[in-house]
Amino acid sequence: MGELTASPAAFELLVRNTSEVLTLRAPPGRDAERALGAVHRGVVGVREGIIAYVGPEQDVPEGAVTAATQILDAGGGFVGPGFVDPHTHCVFAGERSHEFELRNQGASYLELAKAGGGIMSTVKATRAASGADLVALTRPRLARMLAHGVTCAEVKSGYGLNVRDELKMLEVVQSLRAIQPVELVPTLLCAHAIPTEQKPNRAHYVDVCVKEIIPEVASRNLARFCDVFTEEGAFSLAESERILVAGKAHGLIPRLHADQLTASGASGLAATLHASSADHLEEISEDGIRALADAGVVAVLMPTSTLFMHQKRYAPGRKLWDAGVPVALGTNVNPGSAMSENHALTLGLGCLLNGLTAAEAYWAATRGAAMALRLPHHGELVLGGPADLVVFSCPTYRHLPYHLGINHVRWVVKSGNVVVQRGDAPECGELRRRPDLGV
Repeated sequence: MGELTASPAAFELLVRNTSEVLTLRAPPGRDAERALGAVHRGVVGVREGIIAYVGPEQDVPEGAVTAATQILDAGGGFVGPGFVDPHTHCVFAGERSHEFELRNQGASYLELAKAGGGIMSTVKATRAASGADLVALTRPRLARMLAHGVTCAEVKSGYGLNVRDELKMLEVVQSLRAIQPVELVPTLLCAHAIPTEQKPNRAHYVDVCVKEIIPEVASRNLARFCDVFTEEGAFSLAESERILVAGKAHGLIPRLHADQLTASGASGLAATLHASSADHLEEISEDGIRALADAGVVAVLMPTSTLFMHQKRYAPGRKLWDAGVPVALGTNVNPGSAMSENHALTLGLGCLLNGLTAAEAYWAATRGAAMALRLPHHGELVLGGPADLVVFSCPTYRHLPYHLGINHVRWVVKSGNVVVQRGDAPECGELRRRPDLGV
């Protein structure tokens, strides 16, 4: 691939001595390896938080590297864009390790929920927590995600389930955006479950979502998306459609938890509404796959959650990809069904259990995930795009899913700033200034 370059003004940061730089510049088609857009032994120049150069080191513009340029020596490791996590529930209080034990003894997700556990136990703890409490609880989770190379993440509400506490959760996301490096994309998920106090009259809670929570969230510009958990024991197709249509009327882009536990047909609804994504999809039908492909809806797969919940079927990533559905990978980090910020594990399980190749999994965790969030310049390294990148301590992306669950991140750069430098990563280079580059 040819070089990308801007004007020859000095770089503030240069990443060099790589095995390859994955730019993710090409559309996926069915050839994910080509779509990774590898630049063999490329370098990346950064200026004012954006990508100013990607290409061969010998073609770096004269004068672009000075004594003030910070050099990251990849030591033969590869470089790629920061991961985008398109589905998280990382703002919450409380923990549910006891449910983990019960599930390992045979209890199902629905059985736990009917017994008063599940989402409602987290709702109780989250309602009792202050906004400051939630900020303090969430920051270390985001720090763990960042350490795994996640530079942008979607974050849902959904543990408030009333006007006050849904607003509180989204205000916490807004506060977190200002005090830590991970870029956060907020989603309203008031339709996560019917709250206990509303179960005798579930129609009333749907009205609360449509007539109170959605308008208030939209008026305060606290969310970009509106999501619904369409599932047995949660929201029906008709209820989901009503809520998502109301969200669209207020400028909130629809997304769905779809066909996770049962074949509800939610993927078809996602296609009808031209949703940004349909997420989970363990029980998606052949008709659902065709509908997503025809509508261009992104399929967000979260195999860590499938494993965590002892589900027998994994989302058919191979079929989805081959059918032309854009595929994304996310952690679904949450206290009940995926208590893990380990993005490396997600990549590995995406290959082992969803049937993706290493290249497809990497694309799904970067460009595919960015597409799910409708972020046109995230999950790629392009001239003029955000300088969100990761330097890995291994020479190829293929090693990430193969060396299962191990974090090979060496450095994370967000908006041109080094925000993670992992001293415990396998030695593969060091931060230093190089006289051979004229600095």
